[in-house]
Order: sequence, then C-alpha cells, then structure tokens
Amino acid sequence: MSEQEPVGLLIGAARRRIKQAVGHRLRGYGLTPQQFWVVVHLRESEGLALHELAERLRLDQPTTSRIVTLLRRRKLVRMGGHPGDRRRCSLRLTATGAALGARLYPLVREVREAVVHGMSATEQGRFRRMLRQVMANMERFESAAHHEGSRP
Repeated sequence: MSEQEPVGLLIGAARRRIKQAVGHRLRGYGLTPQQFWVVVHLRESEGLALHELAERLRLDQPTTSRIVTLLRRRKLVRMGGHPGDRRRCSLRLTATGAALGARLYPLVREVREAVVHGMSATEQGRFRRMLRQVMANMERFESAAHHEGSRP
C-alpha cells in the first residue's frame, strides 16, 4: 500500500477490521460488537446515564438508546432510578447481563491489547492525540458545512 493512502480510508478500514475481529469472537453469544461494548462499559461503570454511556462510546444518543433498548428486551440491561437525582435514570446490568459480561470480559483486554500491539506507550499516546485531532478536524469541517448550508 502507498504512503499516500488517505488517512480517512485507513481509519475506516481499521475500524471495520476491529469490528470484524470482535464480531467473529462474539459468535455464539448473540451480541453485536456495539452491544458487546455497551455491556463492557456498563460492567466497568455501573449506573451510567444514557448520555454518559453515549459519550464514553462516542456514539450519538439515538444509536445508544436503540442498543440499550435491545439489551433491555434481552434482559441483559435494566434501567433504574439514579440515587443522586430522581429525574435521571441509570443503566445497570441484570444478573444475566453481569454473568455474560464476566464471561466475555477477557476478550476486552485481548482486543484492547491487539489494537496497540507493537506500539510503545509513547506511540499510543501520540496516536490517541492524533485520532482526537482527526475527530476535532471533522467536527470543525462538519460545523463549517452546516453554517455554509444555512446561508441564503
């Protein structure tokens, strides 16, 4: 492949490859990769509000809500009151969801390690900063397009 290969193309291909690898490992569990990561995040941080979960997963709230709804139907996730704020709901794994999360949790470490295999801690930090820069660049790009589109 060329050194001039577009960065966006590489990011998209890397995302798809991670999703495929996780999807293959999830066969037989009846979870999509996105559902898996929701279970993982709720296992790691019980009691998140929907918007907090969406933020951590870097997904929009409607997508996160659809995933949570499917997991609630399967009785893997439950929604309850938040101890500090009656107006807010918190998400928790059910006993079934927690058992599934515990069974699948070794995969989390494997995936996270596989993604950065061969990179030093310094390289990983630099890579994270660069990816955040790409995301910020795209937010500015999208925002500029939105403002230009609203002009007469």
